[in-house]
Amino acid sequence: MMTKGDLSQGIGAALPYLRRYARALTGSQSTGDNYAAATLEAILADRSAAAEASTPKVGLFRVFHGIWATTGAPVASEDSGAIAKAQDRLSKLTTNSREALLLHTIEEFSLSQVGEVMQISTEEADELVRMARHEMADAVSGRVLIIEDEAIIAMDLESIVADLGHRVTGVARTRDAAVKLAGKEAPDLVLADIQLADNSSGIDAVNDILGELGERPVIFITAFPERLLTGERPEPAFLISKPYSEDQVRSAVSQAMFFSSTETLKA
Repeated sequence: MMTKGDLSQGIGAALPYLRRYARALTGSQSTGDNYAAATLEAILADRSAAAEASTPKVGLFRVFHGIWATTGAPVASEDSGAIAKAQDRLSKLTTNSREALLLHTIEEFSLSQVGEVMQISTEEADELVRMARHEMADAVSGRVLIIEDEAIIAMDLESIVADLGHRVTGVARTRDAAVKLAGKEAPDLVLADIQLADNSSGIDAVNDILGELGERPVIFITAFPERLLTGERPEPAFLISKPYSEDQVRSAVSQAMFFSSTETLKA
């Protein structure tokens, strides 16, 4: 069993990623943060479930999943709009498959760790991940705008997005170019780097686009995710770390398209 100091230090380091994961599940920063807070309260009351895990991060996520499962993995009830559409799609997914996919691809847990978090076997975790990939990839397709100043990365992202069955409306290297492209053809999803070619901000570009076109899913890519996962301002539900894997991009794109309520950063 881990010492109290090791557990506390490990949980502190992993907490921003639990908050990211919780937002991706719920589609809401406030709801996700409420779950993260409840997880910490549960650990403070009884640290045994977290301390008995293989790592502090696994323990933190394991306690979260105990709470998540107990409350029935809810999404806020809405009669219309993006959340309502997401609820309808979620109802058609195999139970626990989306959670397993996020844990494995975005949070980079091994399949055995996914099983430990969700308290299932490694084989069951593998099957859930495969089911989620299949069900979510087939659920929805659309138009994607890529905002990325590095040509090789942009080409790679474009290839991954196209392989998923989506259409890339264009690739922009600067804030102004991104806004211009979005004005020509409204994207269903924006995939954006944070730092752009002319030192302009991908965050600013996205906020400009959403200001003109209205809410739509966004995925941010950054080499420094910790700088954005502070809880000090609105944060993106989908945030990929550089260097990324193809699996991470595929999962995030499918998740964001599928669950289209996404909060974005304010400049």
